[in-house]
Amino acid sequence: MHIAEGCAISLSSKLDKAHPDGVWIGKDTAVSFGAAILTHDYVRRMHLKTIIGERCQIGAHSIIFPGVKIGDSCIIAAGSVVMRDIPDGCLAGGNPARVMEKGIVTGQWGLILSRASADAAAAAAAAPAAASTPADAA
Repeated sequence: MHIAEGCAISLSSKLDKAHPDGVWIGKDTAVSFGAAILTHDYVRRMHLKTIIGERCQIGAHSIIFPGVKIGDSCIIAAGSVVMRDIPDGCLAGGNPARVMEKGIVTGQWGLILSRASADAAAAAAAAPAAASTPADAA
């Protein structure tokens, strides 16, 4: 297995031992309890590389399917079933997992530092207030 420094991996998580060379976990990533990271597909007789990026959070009891690539700064919600690749900076969840939010910046173990969508909403809310000054009324 290829596990970078700074990772926090629960003792109850399941990292596929049938093809351990296929497990790739990036720096400062956390894998929560009960999560399963799979690297082999017994039915199709395939052994694939499953990659989790840096500064990610893999939620409790999530399942990451073989061959999936999760980008840097991603959060996978608890109980999610990830069957397809997830791009950098996304929050994904559900069964099957879907991207719910983009533009997330995370720190160590996937802790959220900022959200582009929240930042954009705050900027949009502040813009109309700035435009309605008394000087504009004249």
